[in-house]
Amino acid sequence: MHEFGLAFVTAFHLIADFDPGLVGIVGLSLRVSLTAVLLSALIGLPLGAAVAAFRFPGRRAVTLFLNTAMGLPPVVVGLIVYLILSRSGPLGVLGLLFTPTAMIVAQTVLIVPIVAALTRQIVEDLLTEYGDLLRVMGTGPLTTLFILLSEARWSLLTIVLAGFGRASAEVGAVMIVGGNIDRVTRVMTTSIALETSKGDLPLALGLGVILMTLSLSVNLAAAMLRETRRA
Repeated sequence: MHEFGLAFVTAFHLIADFDPGLVGIVGLSLRVSLTAVLLSALIGLPLGAAVAAFRFPGRRAVTLFLNTAMGLPPVVVGLIVYLILSRSGPLGVLGLLFTPTAMIVAQTVLIVPIVAALTRQIVEDLLTEYGDLLRVMGTGPLTTLFILLSEARWSLLTIVLAGFGRASAEVGAVMIVGGNIDRVTRVMTTSIALETSKGDLPLALGLGVILMTLSLSVNLAAAMLRETRRA
């Protein structure tokens, strides 16, 4: 018990002293996750809204694919991205494997289906409620899409926050495509796994505290947005 108590004390000292190693890991984690979430929002929000608002051949298949892709195992996504970015893969010439860019790609592939599927459901519900009114007003497809996205902005922002929570907690996919290289691709989740296996509990606990704080902050922000929407 004494060792665990000492590890917790050392972990909080690392946080309070802004330990350079810890700060570097946290900074890279935020850069990778925030970039992936931004790309996922730019792709997933309009994609989900378009699937809900437009009628086209194969719409049910796309909906089924998005719903299924929400549960993709991260290690499978990591393997697929690895094969695509490896030297023998179609994008191997770009040399992106074992770089932060590869980690961003893997996280984006994981998050886009979540954002798109949840957006589709929200927009489809709004379309059921306001569809007749929009048709009477004679709004075009793009205008309808814009109105629905604007009306659902708080719910969509909650989805984006959920995407960030999913990205920041990812370990399997980013470890496969990033390689967990020190000062290059080592993020909070992969560092926690590595330091725990090495027995370096202070650093692992310090990163765990920061990761839990981020998760709590995201959940609080989502709850506040829901309350704002209800008000």
